[in-house]
Amino acid sequence: MKSIKQSASVEEKVTDSTSATTSISRGFGVAASPFNGVKLELGICIVLGLLLWLGADSITANEDTQLLMLLAYSLSGTIWLVMRTRAVLQRCATEQTES
Repeated sequence: MKSIKQSASVEEKVTDSTSATTSISRGFGVAASPFNGVKLELGICIVLGLLLWLGADSITANEDTQLLMLLAYSLSGTIWLVMRTRAVLQRCATEQTES
């Protein structure tokens, strides 16, 4: 009798752990963070930068102009991301001091 009860409890544990596992892994997700918007913008900047790099030869044949275009894009993207990150940090700091 004990072995039957023990095997039943083991089966319950297996189904419980399986249901917990399936409820946890419902898909790919990112933990909630105030920087998720900045992460998305970083990804967009990287993809656009790669596209610009690949298309720079089609835009102009002058290598100096290509380099200048890529430099201008990278600097403007960096400035934009730094400004957005500082804004999020400032918002988090004001929310933390208010609460």
